[in-house]
Parts: sequence; structure tokens; C-alpha cells
Amino acid sequence: MDRRTLLTTLAATVAASAAPWARAQGFPEQLIKWVVPYPAGGGTDVIARTLAEAMRQPLGQQIIVDNRPGASTNIGAELVAKAKPDGYTILSADNAVLAFNEHLFSKLPFNPEKDFTYIGAIGKFPLALVVHPDFPAQDFKAFLAYVKANPGKVNYASPGNGSPHHLAMEMFKNRTGTFITHIPYRGAAPAMADVMGGQVPCMFLDLASGLSIIQGKKVRVLAIGTGARSKLLPDVPTLAEVGVPNSEVFAFQGILGPAGMPPAVVTRLNTELNRSFSTPAVMKRFSDFGMEAMPGTPQQFAELSRAESKRWGPIIKAAGIKLD
Repeated sequence: MDRRTLLTTLAATVAASAAPWARAQGFPEQLIKWVVPYPAGGGTDVIARTLAEAMRQPLGQQIIVDNRPGASTNIGAELVAKAKPDGYTILSADNAVLAFNEHLFSKLPFNPEKDFTYIGAIGKFPLALVVHPDFPAQDFKAFLAYVKANPGKVNYASPGNGSPHHLAMEMFKNRTGTFITHIPYRGAAPAMADVMGGQVPCMFLDLASGLSIIQGKKVRVLAIGTGARSKLLPDVPTLAEVGVPNSEVFAFQGILGPAGMPPAVVTRLNTELNRSFSTPAVMKRFSDFGMEAMPGTPQQFAELSRAESKRWGPIIKAAGIKLD
């Protein structure tokens, strides 16, 4: 290779390697599509729209929410995994994408560890064990004694197979050696309605959906799956306090992009996400939902997600749960 050809090749290589950096410095230059793998109007959708609005002005571009529900979040997740890794397509990811589905499905159209760029955690909200007000057990100790004395005769509701609520009860059963029968519903609203109506006596309920009915005494809360007592329900003991150790149960969310995003773009999105948590609109929405913001780095988000996957894998396997 002569000198001129060598210099031309080196210049092209430098230009190619600098191109992502150069694009990142001007990011964003067009609107951003935020994929939500659930229908419009649900909790994940509302959180995404609230954050998108808070991040819009500092980013200087519109952020549109694109609802792509189906296949237990796999449709939306696959869409983002296969998108161009330029930061203009991002995903609201929760327990399903981040920790559950790789154990629930024999084959996924994506690898949660390798096919995404982790941008940042959004927040988490705890799950609480609740019963209908007329259920004969008035506290957790009595509830545990009742279900142990009546194996298989007590039903529990959930928003669907593979939901955090479903798996929270499976962890509870695993830790306590109890047998409670699962009644899956299509969504949190009908599940809550039947627990409030007494058709099904109990469920694990997330505070985002259920805080108002707990406060309205339409259900009775027995324990909460947080490491420490919730500020919203300070009189409710944790599962650890009532004798069920290693059973923290919570739903959490964050933002993913396709694998291979430029680091500067990731940093920009992560910075604006973390800043949005201190805006009044986001703080109010999180408070209304009983959600705890989780500011931090992409690496911290990835580590949490992988740790949750390892924690839930044995529970799912022991329960024999498969969604395909």
C-alpha cells in the first residue's frame, strides 16, 4: 500500500469512528419514539407519557409514545431490539422484559442481556398482599394459618400469567410452603374488581393500581413486599417482619434502547431522565402511584435487571410456569 492510499484509508477510518461521536453531540435532531409494550391508559403508559413531557423541553425535541402491546411485552421489546441504535427508538421495560420472560418462554426473539443498551432505571413500586375485608383472617399470621389449613381451597387473583403480581404470590407460596390457586385475569382492573367484590379473596396488589382502594378500605392489606415499611402505608408490616424472609417483591421500570447506541447519546438520555425526577409533574405522578424514583447510571440499571433475573429464575422454574 503506497503512502497516499494509506493516508486515505486512515482518514476514512478516523472519519467512520468519529461519525457516531459527531452525531451524538447534536442529539437529538429529530423526534424520539418511545415504545410502550402495553395498551394506552395503563400505568406504564401514563408514566412514560409523564416522563416524555418532562424530558421534551430540555432535549429540544418531541417524544412520541408508541403503544405496542402483546405477547407479554415481547412485541414491543423485539421492535426496539431490532431498531437502529441511534437513540431515536427507546423502550419502557419492566420486570417482564428485564427479568421474567427469559425464564417464562423457551425462546425469545431477543436476548435481554445482549440485544439492548441500558439507559436508566425509572422507578419501582412495591406489591402488597391484600384480602377482601370479609376474609376470615384479620392479620397476616391468621391468613397464613388459614391457607395452610386449607391447601388449594383459597384462590388468588392476578392481572395475568407472568405478571409481577402472579410471580409475587408464587414466591410467597415458595417461601411459606403454601398452596393457593391462581386465577389469572386480563389486566389489573378486573382482578381488583373481583377481589373487592369478594369473588376472589386475595391477591398481591401493586400500589400504582391499588393505593386508592387500600386507603379507601375496599381491601385489607396484610403485608408489603418492600425491604422497609412504605411511607405511604407506615402501619403495614413488611413480609420480612411477619416472618417471610428473602421475599421482597416489587415492580420496576426503566428505559432500554437497541444494542450499540453511542455512549454520548446514552449519557444524554440518562441525564435528562434523572433530571426529570425532580420536576413537579413527575414527582406528583410518582407520589400518586406510590412509585419510588430510581435515579442512577445505566450500569446500575443493568446490574439490577440481571440480579432480578437471577433471583426470579429459580422461583419460575420451581413453579413450572411457561407462557409458550
